Amino acid sequence: MIVFTVVGSFWLEVFLKVGVLKQFKRVVLAIAPVAFLFIAWDKYAIASGHWYFDKAQILGIFGPFGIPLEEYLFFIVVPIAALMTIEAVRTVKKHWQVYK
Repeated sequence: MIVFTVVGSFWLEVFLKVGVLKQFKRVVLAIAPVAFLFIAWDKYAIASGHWYFDKAQILGIFGPFGIPLEEYLFFIVVPIAALMTIEAVRTVKKHWQVYK
């Protein structure tokens, strides 16, 4: 699903030139606090036995707190894709209003 998210939205950076990846500091400041909270929540849920990851559906690479790589990527890729989508709508809307 992460690959589909990348394919489905990262083309906006190239073709519509939304410029999200050029604003690295803003992206980190937007994503890091929320990602930190969700990683902490995952850590708690896993430790409490409320949450687990099916070993058949993960790569088996684990980061801090025993959380799979895919989960960390999810907390990075999906918000970046959302930011790109928002900026793409702004870009298209701005150009569309010029032609009205």
